Amino acid sequence: MRKLLALAVILTLSACASQIDAAVVSDSPAPGFWWGLWHGFIFPFAWIGSLFRPDIAVYSVPNSGGWYDFGFFLGITVLGGGSVFGSKKRG
Repeated sequence: MRKLLALAVILTLSACASQIDAAVVSDSPAPGFWWGLWHGFIFPFAWIGSLFRPDIAVYSVPNSGGWYDFGFFLGITVLGGGSVFGSKKRG
């Protein structure tokens, strides 16, 4: 029962997620995998910058969708060490 309730809460909260309207699209193509990877690598610095300047964003909107997200995820995972550090045996 608790698992079902937790799932319902997660689904309800995820329904609140939104993205900026497509009207912000410029003439240039939307960022794809490589830009997502780069943005994932620089995420910590962009996040710190976004605390002080409202024109700095940590995630590009609009983007190409799944491939951008995948690159962003890989960038953050590689920079953060992923599961490599957690899988090493401690001395």
